[in-house]
Amino acid sequence: MEEQLNYYRFSREQWKRFYRGGHVPLTVDNLHEIKAFNDQISIDDVREIYLPVAHLLQAKFEHYLSWRETESVFLQRKNKQSPFIIGVSGSVAVGKTTTARLLEILFKYLYPDRRTQLITTDGFLYSNAELKQRQLMERKGFPESYDMPRLIQFLNDVKSGKPIAKAPVYSHQTYDVVPNRYDVITHPDILIIEGINVLQLPTHQHIYISDFTDFSVYVDADADLIENWYLDRFEALMKTAFQDPQNYFYPWAIGDHADAIAMAKRVWQDVDLKNLNDYILPTRNRADLILHKVAHHLIDAVYFRKY
Repeated sequence: MEEQLNYYRFSREQWKRFYRGGHVPLTVDNLHEIKAFNDQISIDDVREIYLPVAHLLQAKFEHYLSWRETESVFLQRKNKQSPFIIGVSGSVAVGKTTTARLLEILFKYLYPDRRTQLITTDGFLYSNAELKQRQLMERKGFPESYDMPRLIQFLNDVKSGKPIAKAPVYSHQTYDVVPNRYDVITHPDILIIEGINVLQLPTHQHIYISDFTDFSVYVDADADLIENWYLDRFEALMKTAFQDPQNYFYPWAIGDHADAIAMAKRVWQDVDLKNLNDYILPTRNRADLILHKVAHHLIDAVYFRKY
């Protein structure tokens, strides 16, 4: 990643010095449960990268609570519960799911008496049937493939303190939204929302996802590396999850291996890489914090927005 005028750049060695206190509240087994399929993360990553991030976010959260109280006194209104929302974005296969899950665990450790919840924007994709009807299956994951009014309404319900808000659930097994299944969000103090579109700007809407977030993280890496991780993950899934006859990719798993890999490469080139270059990467400089990865998912630098 090139130098950015509006960001401070910290090497891994510099960043880890910003928080030296406390123990790592996770074990190797915990990390194995947290990390997304085929991702890589270590206890050193937690200690040197994510604990400083978590304590930075802790300071942001405390400031948010203070400001909410100040605002309610000024307006002479009751201070309604409104969650601190953290957005996590980045390309497909870059490791943003692992980052979001890890932040969730660390916030639960830092605030055991507060409610922290996590959702992904995948559930707000139109169903495959709807995408086919709209002739959008080849552009799944692009901005127009999401039911944005529904997602914005969900975020508005959560941010305004509605007691219960429901987020649709997406299945990576069936490659589709699960009918009549929801993640129920109930008065969270902290909500983490993860997805490729978290930082995107609106086209026809007056407001967008980033209007609801209080802090945002972008997980970054060179496109060539992400392609390798994407194909490595596909290969691993071919040997495991794709072997399930109910899986969307089962026909590829039991077919010719070379054909399956060729298909995955086409999907990367025609869909995921195009989506990254046209709609995801341009949002990177809207993030408050950028975690830059190199080979083996190692975070070598952290970029923190100056203003």
